[in-house]
Amino acid sequence: MAITASQVKELREMTGAGMMECKKALTEADCNMDKAVDLLREWGVAKVAKKAGRATNEGTIMALVAEDGKSGVVIELNCETDFVGMNEKFKGYAESIAKIALAKKINDVEALKADEEVAALITDCVHVMGENTQLARAQYVESTGVCSYIHMGGKIGVLMVFDVDGIDPKADAFVTYGRDVAMQVAAMSPVAPNREAVPADVVAKEMEIYKAQAAASGKPENIQEKIATGRLEKYYAENCLTEQAFVKDGDLTIQTYTDKVAKELGGSIKVVDFVRFALGE
Repeated sequence: MAITASQVKELREMTGAGMMECKKALTEADCNMDKAVDLLREWGVAKVAKKAGRATNEGTIMALVAEDGKSGVVIELNCETDFVGMNEKFKGYAESIAKIALAKKINDVEALKADEEVAALITDCVHVMGENTQLARAQYVESTGVCSYIHMGGKIGVLMVFDVDGIDPKADAFVTYGRDVAMQVAAMSPVAPNREAVPADVVAKEMEIYKAQAAASGKPENIQEKIATGRLEKYYAENCLTEQAFVKDGDLTIQTYTDKVAKELGGSIKVVDFVRFALGE
């Protein structure tokens, strides 16, 4: 009898077992769901099922960049306790999953969960570490330059996406620059790479607030408009990555730092985007 994807999905939801184990159990049970559950319990996968409902509020963020420096991936793998989340074996599972996502260019977390290699790794992680393990998020990026940074041992992970021309994305100077900018994102949590990328509804809401604040001052309307505009400019300076003051050198913004490095390397660099994962957020 042919095994359907829906049957595998149902058995996985019932037991928390991996896809490969569910397929094997259904095959040996001739698609009898109850018997398949019993087989999974006999094989020790009941341990997974018992832990499947436990809260997963801890874990680690893992970010990897391809050898050519032109693609990268960041994932969040959750577990139950910080003790396990900081364990090197657990991080090893996260790294293995990230390598699969990078190699297969998988950008959708559900597609990554459905990958047989990943499902097997998560099941094995549950057995070895003894805690419920869930893959929460995954993001894959491609560009002419990609850099990464992990903060606080896996509490925050950042991927930087650059458009570079005339510069080797694996050059030490560029990698150092990219890591600096990724550290900025980790520390300052900007809302967008530049002001053009700030959602229009966010800008409108901020301006509405600033106008109301200015109106409350009792000053003439033309002055109120200038006050509101000035506050919006301050918002951009504090929340747009390229306009933020560089945390390692307050005399520079991220844009002027970018221009400085590009000139030194004899090419061009544009900050395109970033992905920032903070554990549990």
